[in-house]
Amino acid sequence: MDRDLTPQQQAEAQRLRELLEGLFAEELRNITELLASKDDRHLLGQTEFELRDLVHRLAGRALQTALNERKKGGTKAPA
Repeated sequence: MDRDLTPQQQAEAQRLRELLEGLFAEELRNITELLASKDDRHLLGQTEFELRDLVHRLAGRALQTALNERKKGGTKAPA
């Protein structure tokens, strides 16, 4: 997605990216291990729900991180 960000928003996006890199790497490991642990027969079905749960957890953690940073005054833009 291309978004037209102001320089301040670009700086905030970079700062958040740096904060989230480790979190995403950890969750990526969980996702790849889940996928690698399943044979072809079990890749769909229950695994799809497990994968969705991992991605939802990642999104929730990303949102929480962004909210926490705003509460600390990490951004000057309105919430």
